[in-house]
Amino acid sequence: MAEEFKRLDRELVYHGAIVDFYKDTVQVPNGNVVEWDFIGHKGAAAVVPVRKDGKLLMVRQYRNALDRYTLEIPAGGLNGASEPTLDAAARELEEETGYRSHELELLLTIRTTVAFCNEKIDIYVAKNLVKGEQHLDEDEFINVEAYSVEELSDMILSGKIEDAKTVAAIMAYRVKYCGS
Repeated sequence: MAEEFKRLDRELVYHGAIVDFYKDTVQVPNGNVVEWDFIGHKGAAAVVPVRKDGKLLMVRQYRNALDRYTLEIPAGGLNGASEPTLDAAARELEEETGYRSHELELLLTIRTTVAFCNEKIDIYVAKNLVKGEQHLDEDEFINVEAYSVEELSDMILSGKIEDAKTVAAIMAYRVKYCGS
């Protein structure tokens, strides 16, 4: 079916620190020519840190897009499109939580908003955590909190956690590691 669509042009409208915004001109199957927005993203990695007691480490941080604090799994953008997501997940785990792990396993890959963005996030599970120190960026202010899978599931179902990568990660973790 993809051969029925033909991209005629991709014009860079804005180059940003995290995303690039493009105007695409596309010929659709009926021959009409349309303009679609496209956001190019270099990709990201996230991690579900699991303590020995089974609780998951979460980060509470302010999110400008929502103008409020959110509770999320640790995550961050790749330093470049070619950076291995495993390396980025390990880096973000340590930077945001202060913990390291040499036992990271890929849990799932998500595409956040397929209608207009190519962002891909590989989500890992980190076990056998070793305490270190947070290494936050100068604009990051993060509190690390621990919750049971049940508590997080309840927060998701009650609408207290809305972040897509976090919802997908917690529910996938629950199914794969908790059997429910």
